[in-house]
Amino acid sequence: MARIFPSIKESLSSVLPIAIIVLVLSVTCVSLDAGVLVLFLFGTLFLILGMSFFTVGSSISMEPLGDGIGKTLNKNNKIVIPLFICFILGFLITVSEPDLQVLAEQVPTIPNLMLVTCVGIGVGVFLCITLIRSKREIPLRTLLLIFYALIIGLAFFAPNEFVATAFDSGGVTTGPITVPFIMALGAGLASAKKSKHAGENSFGLVALCSIGPILSVLLLSIFYKPQPASSAYEIADILTTIDAFRHFMHALPEYAKEVMVAFVPIVMLFIIFQLITRRFHIHNIIKMSVGFIYTYIGLVMFLTGANVGFMPAGRLIGAKIAGSTFRNMLIPIGMVMGYFVVSAEPAVHSLKRQVSEITNGAIPQKSVAVALSVGVSVSVGISMLRVLTGIPIMPFLIFGYAVSLIISFFVPHIYTGIAFDSGGVASGPMTSTFMLPFAMGACEAIGGNVMTDAFGIVAMIAMTPLITIQILGLYERRRRARMIKKLHTEISMIKDDIIFFDEEGNDNE
Repeated sequence: MARIFPSIKESLSSVLPIAIIVLVLSVTCVSLDAGVLVLFLFGTLFLILGMSFFTVGSSISMEPLGDGIGKTLNKNNKIVIPLFICFILGFLITVSEPDLQVLAEQVPTIPNLMLVTCVGIGVGVFLCITLIRSKREIPLRTLLLIFYALIIGLAFFAPNEFVATAFDSGGVTTGPITVPFIMALGAGLASAKKSKHAGENSFGLVALCSIGPILSVLLLSIFYKPQPASSAYEIADILTTIDAFRHFMHALPEYAKEVMVAFVPIVMLFIIFQLITRRFHIHNIIKMSVGFIYTYIGLVMFLTGANVGFMPAGRLIGAKIAGSTFRNMLIPIGMVMGYFVVSAEPAVHSLKRQVSEITNGAIPQKSVAVALSVGVSVSVGISMLRVLTGIPIMPFLIFGYAVSLIISFFVPHIYTGIAFDSGGVASGPMTSTFMLPFAMGACEAIGGNVMTDAFGIVAMIAMTPLITIQILGLYERRRRARMIKKLHTEISMIKDDIIFFDEEGNDNE
């Protein structure tokens, strides 16, 4: 419990900026209903507490479990059984991911079960590919080039209404349950090889697992031929603070059940893994069990706050701004919100912590956080431009992924892995429950096509960090080169001084 209080302070600094922005908007240019504002304030409290419990819990439960499974799988010389295990792992964790459930509820044209199953199969297949990559030491850049070329090719045959949804599914798949486990699994797979590139190979699993859903949903849209439809959304009628509290208490058991369904496969996996391998000692088992409880409590509180408190506020703010005379303010307001929203994503904290641990602090957490925030800010700005103008998403995606893949040839490999992982990490529950409703509310107020203009914001948020994180890598590479050059110059000057004193006849021991 002692670790919770420092985590609360970190969570408060992450959530408070976006709460202040919404409050400022509510008393300046956007008139929010009192009930919606009260729900938002309750949601803010739930988010802070939920993120705190989740951050502590995942670090002492999900991450050790993923790391242990990764090391065990890579020690097995046979390939068939580990591949089967990887597929089952990927499928079970994905279909349990709350983010995916949120997206499925907002896509009215594809049955929820069909969409979730399709995405789960995609992640399962690509988790198998990551195991093959680890055993064969295939460069991440090679796989990214091949599969993104395939994605772009398939996108031209898919209905326009579902291209954005396909890319969005890749972003939401890597949510708060999936990311800590998969990143730790990658670290375990890489460390078991004891290769000099182990640190670089620790990253990239999230990136590859984000590709599977995009491909599977594109194929689904080509063969299933879903018909566009509109989605109705009603904001709860809240008159008093007591009504708001009751609304949260009514929703809490539903999300508790939802997260419990997500957690049962993971806990069963932990039990089965421990019975087979006997990897963890009794004190580790107790510690991880407490961690699972913390993670569960944190996710229930976080998802309740995000869905009940933040979703209606995001939708109403977007609609009010778009329906006003200053609708062009959607772009700068969206960019400011995007800059701070990403810092409230639970999985972002897992990414920053693992980057710092694997690189021994060589890549600072603060630098990664700033690069992520800048990337998400730009992506939300572009998304708001699309909402206002109806510009198709494909030119942005093709250009963005092309630039990110080109940059990958000029940065250290570890930055490419971190960058492509960060794209999936940045597009978490805050994106699907606040930024996506914000875009949908604005699009509906303008009279645009929600499926083509609003959907895609998750995809954009998942894309731009690929560029900004790698630009950070370019900057760090140049900075280190200057430091090395300066060090060589200083060494040369010291040598010259030694030679000078020796020539003067001084004693030089």
